[in-house]
Amino acid sequence: MSYKSDITANPAGFVLLGDYVPSIIQEIRYYSTYNFIGERIDGYEEPCALLTKEAARSLKAVSNEMLVQGFRLKVFDAYRPTCAVKHFVLWGIEDKDVRMKPYFYPELEKQELFEKGYIAKQSSHSRGSTVDLTLFDMNTGKELDMGSPFDLFCETSHPDYKGITEEQYENRMILRRAMTRNGFQPIDCEWWHFTLEDEPFPNTYFNFPVSSEYLRK
Repeated sequence: MSYKSDITANPAGFVLLGDYVPSIIQEIRYYSTYNFIGERIDGYEEPCALLTKEAARSLKAVSNEMLVQGFRLKVFDAYRPTCAVKHFVLWGIEDKDVRMKPYFYPELEKQELFEKGYIAKQSSHSRGSTVDLTLFDMNTGKELDMGSPFDLFCETSHPDYKGITEEQYENRMILRRAMTRNGFQPIDCEWWHFTLEDEPFPNTYFNFPVSSEYLRK
C-alpha cells in the first residue's frame, strides 16, 4: 500500500468542527502547554479542531444523540499535522525531557509510550478523520468521570480496563456506543480515541497547520 505524506496544499475537504457542531466544547491540548510534552506542539497555530467533512458530519450525529441525553461533546484533538507527530518523535529521542511524566506517564518510560502504541510515529490524526474526545455533563457542569483523564498513558486508560468503578466504565461505554453507532472505530489503548471507519483520506497524511485562517484561504 502506498502512502502520501507532507501534503501542504489548500486542505479541501476539511472543515472547522465548531462550524458543524456549534455545541461542541474545544480544549485543544496541543495548542497549550498542558500536554505530555509540556509545550505548544508544532503546527498548532490556533486552539481549534479541524476534521474532514465526513468525520464532522458523523460527529454532529453523535452530538445530537448525546444532547438528548444531557451531554455535550468535548474535544481535545482532531486533525494533527505531520509536523506535530515529528515533534512527538523528536521529544521521544530527547531522554532528559521528562518534565510532564508525573502527570501523563507516571508508570512508563518515554520510549515505552511508542512501543505500547500510546504515541504513533505516523498518526491516524494526520489523515483528518480521527478525534480525541469525552462527554461533558450539562447537569453537573463537569466532564463525565471516565476513570482516567485524557492522555494518561497507562493500562487504566484502556477502554476495557475493569479496575475502575462500574459508573466510570459505563461512562466510557456511553461514549463508545454513540461513536460506533455513527461510524467511528475505537482503539484498544485509549478510551478517548476514535477514527471514522469510512475515512475519505485513508492513505494521506496532511501537514497544513491547525488554523482557521489557513483553512479559509
